[in-house]
Amino acid sequence: MTTPPPGTFAELCQILAQIMRTRSTSRKISLFSGYMLSLQSDRDLALAVQFIADGAFPALSGRRAAVGHRTVALTAADFCDIDYDKVFRPCRTATGSASETIEKLMHNLPGAAARRTPAWLGLGDVSDGFERLASASGREQKQQVLADLWQQMTPLEIRFMILMLGQGSLRIGFEVRSMLPAIAKAFEADPGQVRRVHMLTGDIAGTALLARQGKLGTAGFRMFQPVAFMLASPLETSTVPDPQSYIAEEKFDGMRAQAHITPETARLYSRDLNDITGTFPDAAGQLREAIDEPPSPAGHLSPLNPPREVVLDGELCVFRDGHIQPFQHLQKRMGVKKPGKHQLADHPVLFIAYDLLFLDGEAVLDLPLDQRRIRLESFCAGTGIPCSRQHNIDTPEDIGRLFRMALEHGNEGLMLKRRDSLYEYGQRNKSWLKVKQPGGSLDTVIMYAHAGSGRRGGTYSDFTLGIRVDEDERYEEQFIPIGKAYGGYTDQELKKMNQRIRELAVERFGPTLSLRPGIVVEVEFDDIQVNRRTKAGYTLRLPRFRAIRWDLAPSDTDTLADVERIYRERVENSGQVASHDNPVLHLKK
Repeated sequence: MTTPPPGTFAELCQILAQIMRTRSTSRKISLFSGYMLSLQSDRDLALAVQFIADGAFPALSGRRAAVGHRTVALTAADFCDIDYDKVFRPCRTATGSASETIEKLMHNLPGAAARRTPAWLGLGDVSDGFERLASASGREQKQQVLADLWQQMTPLEIRFMILMLGQGSLRIGFEVRSMLPAIAKAFEADPGQVRRVHMLTGDIAGTALLARQGKLGTAGFRMFQPVAFMLASPLETSTVPDPQSYIAEEKFDGMRAQAHITPETARLYSRDLNDITGTFPDAAGQLREAIDEPPSPAGHLSPLNPPREVVLDGELCVFRDGHIQPFQHLQKRMGVKKPGKHQLADHPVLFIAYDLLFLDGEAVLDLPLDQRRIRLESFCAGTGIPCSRQHNIDTPEDIGRLFRMALEHGNEGLMLKRRDSLYEYGQRNKSWLKVKQPGGSLDTVIMYAHAGSGRRGGTYSDFTLGIRVDEDERYEEQFIPIGKAYGGYTDQELKKMNQRIRELAVERFGPTLSLRPGIVVEVEFDDIQVNRRTKAGYTLRLPRFRAIRWDLAPSDTDTLADVERIYRERVENSGQVASHDNPVLHLKK
C-alpha cells in the first residue's frame, strides 16, 4: 500500500483502517493520539476529529449532506460501469455493506481503477467536497460531485468518505468515549477535564483544539447549547444503604427534556441533544411566557429582578383533566414536526422541572442537589413553572410506600437522588437510582444478531427480537420484529448464545446475521409504543433480557395478538388514577 503524504485525507483513512483492525481499545487510543500529534494545523485537527465523531458536518450545526444510499449506490454502479440490479445489488448483499462493496469494486475493476488518479486531497479539500454535496440540488448534481471526488481518491478514501456522509458513528469500534481519552493522551490533558469540556460544549472538535492549546479551563456553559443529561441506574436490590441520604421523586411517564429559556425564546432538547421545540410548541410557549411575565407576588423572586436566563432539566408529559396521562398519549405528539390544532388540543403537553442547571449567568451544575433544589423551588414559585414534589426517606420501608403511591398516581415508579449529588452530566452511577415496575414480559425469538465492538468485538451481543405471526392472516412471515435488546445475560450465557447463533445463521449482512428461529428470549419492557413504520405496528419500550428460555420452542412464543391486547388494556386503564396529593408542585390550575 502506498504511503500517503502527511496531513492528507488518505493518511486519516489509513489510520482509521488500522483502528478498525485493532481489537485493543488502548491500542486504538494510542494510534489516534499519535496521529493527532502529527497534524500541523488547528483546522486539520478539528476536521479529523469531526469526521470521525460527527461525520461530514459538525453535529451541532444540524447540517447534512443530504445524499441518500441509493444516490451513492447508483453513482458507484455508473462509475464502475456495471449494472446496478444485476451486479451491484448482489455484491452489496454478499458483503452486507454498501461502503465495503464500493471499496472492493473500485479496487478490483480495471475500468474503475482507470478512472481514478489519487490526488492526495487534504482534509480541507474533502470538507469543501462535503460543502458542494450539501449545496447540490437534485440527484444528478450530487452524483456529479461524488464522481468528481472519487476520481481523486483511493478505494479506502472512498469507503470512509461514504461512511462520513451518514453522520455519526463510523462503526469501526472507536466511538466518542474512546476519542476523549485519546485527546487527553495526545495533549497531556486531564481526562476528566477533557470529558467535562465535551459535555459542556457538545463540540468534540472544539474540545480537541482547547486541549491542544492548553485552554480547557476557559470552556463554560452557554445558553442554547444543551449539555448531556445526568442518567440514573436501576435499583438492583430492594434496599438502599443509608436511605436518609436520598430524597424521592415520582418518575413521570413522559419524555426527558432540557429547557433553555429567556424572555425572547424557549427551546427544548431531547436526550440525544436534538432540538424538539417545533414538536412541542405549547410547552415551549408556556416556559417563555413564564419568564417574560412578572413573577408572582407570592413567589420568592423579587419583581425588580426577574430571572432572564434559565436552563431546566425535566419531563414533557401530556397533562389533561388534572392528571399526567400515560406515555401512549405523548407518543402521538412525538416525531411530529409541526402539530396541528387538534393534536395540541387533544394532547396538551406540559414541562415539569426537577433540576436546575443554569440561572442568570451562574452554572449551578456543580452545586449539591439540595442547594440546586432550593434555587429551583424558588424559581418555580416565582414563575409558576411546575416542578416535581420531593419526599424525605427516613426508613427503607418508606421506599416501598412511596413506590406504591407513585404507581397509584399512574406514574412509572420512583427516582431516588442523593442529596449531595452534583449534576454528573453524561454519566450513569448510583447518585440517581430508578425504581420501576416492569411493564410486562413477552416470549420472543432472536431474528437478527448484531456484532459488538471494543471488548465484545466479534461477539454477537445486540439482538433484534421477533414476535410470532404464523397464524395471523395479515402476514406471510412466521415472525416479525418487535424491538431490539442487549444486556441482561451473563458472559457464560452470551457464549452459549453465540455458539447457537452460528448454528442458526442464514445470511450475513456485514456485522449482522439473520437467524432461523431457534433461541427464545423472555424480555421485560417498560411499555408498548405504536410505531406505524414497523411491520408489527408496535415496538417495545426499553426491552431487556429477563431469561433465555432454552426450554421453549419458537412455537411457544407470544404473538402479535398478545401485544395488541396488552396495548389495548393499557389504554383502557390509562384514566384510572387514584386520588392522592399531586406529585407536582406549583401547578397552575
